[in-house]
Amino acid sequence: MGDRTIAIDDADEDDGAQLIEGTVQPGERLDKALSHASGLSRERIKALIAQGAVTLGGKALSSGSAKTVGETPFAIAVPAPTPAEAMPQDIPLTIVFEDEHLIVIDKPAGMVVHPAAGNPDGTLVNALLHHCAGQLSGIGGVARPGIVHRIDKDTSGLMVAAKSDLAHEGLARQFADHSIDRAYRAVVKGRPMPPSGTIEGRIGRSNKDRKKMAVLDGGDERGKHAITHFRTLEALQGAALVECTLETGRTHQIRVHMSSIGHALLGDPVYGRSDSRFRPILNRLSFHRQALHAAMLGFIHPASDQRIQFSSEIPRDMAELIEELARSN
Repeated sequence: MGDRTIAIDDADEDDGAQLIEGTVQPGERLDKALSHASGLSRERIKALIAQGAVTLGGKALSSGSAKTVGETPFAIAVPAPTPAEAMPQDIPLTIVFEDEHLIVIDKPAGMVVHPAAGNPDGTLVNALLHHCAGQLSGIGGVARPGIVHRIDKDTSGLMVAAKSDLAHEGLARQFADHSIDRAYRAVVKGRPMPPSGTIEGRIGRSNKDRKKMAVLDGGDERGKHAITHFRTLEALQGAALVECTLETGRTHQIRVHMSSIGHALLGDPVYGRSDSRFRPILNRLSFHRQALHAAMLGFIHPASDQRIQFSSEIPRDMAELIEELARSN
């Protein structure tokens, strides 16, 4: 695989247009070689070739079926996704707090935060647009009105959304300077030893799988610095209930960090390997998500300057999992 560089035209690596440049090695089909060199899927490469977005040796590539000859430079212009305007939908919400500036929601597992490829509607944004009658901050754009931060689809718990631009800017500053208080409950495989500690390491795209995040090697300057503090709350059968507090908020941070120390979250389909010890319990309870819940959220209210804090009980599916593992202990 040749060297590559990526120029990103937007501050968010997942949202902006990209120019991926590098070299392909001889002997492979072009679409396969370009996939390896760029980190994009072969299907994505084929689509970009059809759009005239791929050049090889300075010339537009028309097909990916030919074999590579010699070490050849390539360039792939990956366009920024076109945001689609989200529409209001009457979807029930569990509202913890609301005023004219912001709203705190207890998000259920399974709900996507904002529309994206594969999830055009039925999201938290669609529900907020209906509940707030469109009165959401416009800073996030038409696809993400009001959204200051996110939690994963299959993570449950507390989120704050901005109804005014003042609130959005004030909350964004607090997330940027890491002054937001956030605590999560997680059920992890094994029992961490020592029972509490701090995990620190840069998190970025995995070299082996671009769809996954990973803790990067010490010499790797990609990714973003991340710090997670954890402490064991309860020892379970072959597992533990832990509390994780975040100093930073990186993509999949808790899932990646806990997995990196050998204690992946139960049910995690991406960062946790299937384990025969837990499979019968997970199947019996129909628990098919990462066991992670955003249990506490605290911040300075952007309008009143008062510190406010909210908590959320562990949802029933996770509570049943904890009870089952405690009973077996």
